[in-house]
Amino acid sequence: MTTVLYPVLFGILILVLWQTKTLHAILHTDTFTLPLPGRINAIIADNFPTILGNTIVTVRVAILGLLIGSAAGYLIAVLVVIFPTLGQGALAVTSVFTAIPIVALAPVMNNWTKDVSGVVSVRSAVSKIIVVALVCMANMSINAYRGLTEVKPFSEDLMKVLAAKPVKMFTKLRIPNSVPYIFTALKVGVPSSIITTIVSEYFAEYLMGIGRQIKENILMAQYAAAWAYIVTACVIGIALYALLMVVQALVMRNRKAR
Repeated sequence: MTTVLYPVLFGILILVLWQTKTLHAILHTDTFTLPLPGRINAIIADNFPTILGNTIVTVRVAILGLLIGSAAGYLIAVLVVIFPTLGQGALAVTSVFTAIPIVALAPVMNNWTKDVSGVVSVRSAVSKIIVVALVCMANMSINAYRGLTEVKPFSEDLMKVLAAKPVKMFTKLRIPNSVPYIFTALKVGVPSSIITTIVSEYFAEYLMGIGRQIKENILMAQYAAAWAYIVTACVIGIALYALLMVVQALVMRNRKAR
């Protein structure tokens, strides 16, 4: 209960300080650069259809990139376990993507995918999905590999005593053992997918998306509108993370019930 209560109370405190301009005094800024929450909420309400359209574009890319990258990362981890000699190289190469800045990767992908489609929205989406997938793939492969290999010794010995075949040992022992590690990877992957999508939209050709709108509004000195999209991005991240927590609770509860 406290894990939810304390962050909520802290968030309320920040909002109160923000709305009463106490935060502005602390940060030595003004209401033009840092608009009041009431002003931001009014912009969101007045431009809800437009903001919703941009939100859908961003969320679609983030979720597709997360799913594709996580599936690819898990597959790489499985291959590393099955073929350890050949697979270690793949895991090392995958890990490199965690060190590549998104601001460097996104423009490169834009150039690589420019011939994918004649439709700007399609090739832009493909570019952003690839960037998100690469970021999420690296995180998932490392965590999934740990889950597939860090099994309890007595469990593995028991399976061998029972003459379990390698396939049975993999499906009944290693894969179930990796489930908590999958959720660990997704806890990092969900916010990373949102952040990566927004940053990638800064360099995308397509003008739709939360990241693009933040960039355009800042360039036009429309800081209140930019903050409206920033708040929307925060809400999306929190909502997707909360949804993940619910799914994890249901899955783990079913595992314990067995």
